[in-house]
Amino acid sequence: MGDHPGNGEAELSQAQRRRLAVDLFNHVWTLLELAGRTPEQDDEMIHAAHASRYHWSQVGTKANLARGEWQVSRVYAVLDRAEPALYHAHRCLAYVEEGGGGEEGIEDWDLPFAYEAVARAEAVAGNTAESARYELLAREAGEGIADDEDRDHLRTELGTLPGR
Repeated sequence: MGDHPGNGEAELSQAQRRRLAVDLFNHVWTLLELAGRTPEQDDEMIHAAHASRYHWSQVGTKANLARGEWQVSRVYAVLDRAEPALYHAHRCLAYVEEGGGGEEGIEDWDLPFAYEAVARAEAVAGNTAESARYELLAREAGEGIADDEDRDHLRTELGTLPGR
């Protein structure tokens, strides 16, 4: 009944999993930016985001897991699906907090973007006060981003929060 390694199928290498995770992540961005997506493309976007996140769970750092959760949350937020957007935004934040302090590849922009994900998901859920609270946390944490381009990117993303 299936194609799994127990059936004599070859296991994916770490390099193959990493390549799949990256390619799927990038494919999701292509779909996110596509105007007038069809319901089938929405489904594809959801599945690709989850598949990317799954492959990162096999070969990635806390940073990869956090960023994967961030993207899954963004997909659900764009699709106006509050419950999964909130769940994955909070998973993103948890991974960043677990991997903070420079270990696990966490960068100075990961925490502000985790807050941005929660702010976006809370906005989709109609929780205006919580969204504003996390937006403020994102802006405050964003002041610690060393790279001007990364800091500007955060500000741009915060400007696209629902209801802004």
